[in-house]
Amino acid sequence: MNNLFLVFLGGGLGSIARYGISELVRQQFKSVFPLATLLSNIISCIVLALAVGFFTEKVGNNPTLRVLIVVGFCGGFSTFSTFSFETVELFRTGNALVAIANILISVAVCVSLIYFLTKHSI
Repeated sequence: MNNLFLVFLGGGLGSIARYGISELVRQQFKSVFPLATLLSNIISCIVLALAVGFFTEKVGNNPTLRVLIVVGFCGGFSTFSTFSFETVELFRTGNALVAIANILISVAVCVSLIYFLTKHSI
């Protein structure tokens, strides 16, 4: 039951952070490109990679912190479903090049971040 609470807490905090980024980007930028989702996913990958490295090197894979941050916070903060929906909507509205750019940038940047930031941890 403790893990469920940690996932709930971390996921809630991650979702609030995701909402905050969405609102900030919406207010500052007017673009067809789904920048808020990309930024949320990039930041989540950085947090996840740094957390995994920190757990491995500093706290010996502390399962409590790992569940709170990696599963909870990063799970609530990153958003594959929104990425997928926005990409499909870009295709549907005739923005195929923006949709393809979104896919390529999101996957390349996020996977690269995880790879390079966890290179010595995993």
